[in-house]
Amino acid sequence: MSGKLNINQWAEDDRPREKMMRNGATSLSNAELLAILIGSGNANEDAVTLMQRVMKSCDDSLLRLGRMSMEELTAFSGIGPAKAISILAACELGNRRVTHRTEQPVIKSAQQVYEYYYPLLCDEATEHSYALLLNQASRVIKNALIGKGGLSETLVDVRVVLREALINKASSFILCHNHPGGSLRPSRQDDLLTQKVKEAARLMDIRLVDHVIFTTSGYYSYADEGRI
Repeated sequence: MSGKLNINQWAEDDRPREKMMRNGATSLSNAELLAILIGSGNANEDAVTLMQRVMKSCDDSLLRLGRMSMEELTAFSGIGPAKAISILAACELGNRRVTHRTEQPVIKSAQQVYEYYYPLLCDEATEHSYALLLNQASRVIKNALIGKGGLSETLVDVRVVLREALINKASSFILCHNHPGGSLRPSRQDDLLTQKVKEAARLMDIRLVDHVIFTTSGYYSYADEGRI
């Protein structure tokens, strides 16, 4: 028979829900917050201990937790599909909270592009390409998904990019795509796409401001490198 205590048998000061009610959410560790979500552990671990082990497996990184698959999470005893979905849904809500804006921002640097896209791209395991459409004041009109690909490549149709820009009456736009492998070096395909889109947009009197390559550790900006 296991000697572990259920959370409701813990001292009140140590119970995550009571601790949160008393001291607020910021007083709880990541594992304690996640334990509230899953509600229970397994035969040998309470919910907090279980989530401490899960967090340890991803170096206590919520970013890595959000990238885990259902199969990886359900490999932990005590985490079934329902709990795994709750965990991943919470990670996605965290991302959406960051990206929700009451007013679209003005974008004038590659660093701002990187910060804008970080919540959208940080968890993606495959390449995603976006066009950030801007008005004359460089304020975002729309963020348009223009392509999805594999681990190292995605196809972008120049006509789709220009159609989005024209429909939304954009004065300029910025391309951004991620490199899931972590390389900040543009590929030959990236170079060709940048020039092709730039020339096609110029004919429509629309300006390609930059093309930013995203990784979780940094970014590469064609504009900053003098290549736009």
